Amino acid sequence: MQLDEAIVALGALAQEHRLKLFKLLVSAGAEGLPAGAIAAELDIPNSSLSFHLGQLSRAGLVSQTRNHRSIIYSANYAGMNALMGYLTENCCAGDTSCGTETSCCPETSWAAPATPQSERKSA
Repeated sequence: MQLDEAIVALGALAQEHRLKLFKLLVSAGAEGLPAGAIAAELDIPNSSLSFHLGQLSRAGLVSQTRNHRSIIYSANYAGMNALMGYLTENCCAGDTSCGTETSCCPETSWAAPATPQSERKSA
């Protein structure tokens, strides 16, 4: 993936409805979902959904297939993996021995640190 492709993909995901839409399609798996099911799940009007699907499709993150009279949308996992690869290609300063399949650097946690009980504010 090149810089300009990454910018387009990240720009497509940098919108609330599109990010929710992409996450829904990722969780739906390879079989994908028809537009009507997506619209119902996300409570998005069909005209808006079409626009958002177009943005994600142009960014290479969503693909579509025709199934009789329906169009089925699914996450383009190759595009998603290319974006993740681009974002992590210099992980650990290029030291390939430090990475794992689930984390760039084992000592780095991608999750927000837990707030200790003593630091939590009470209501």
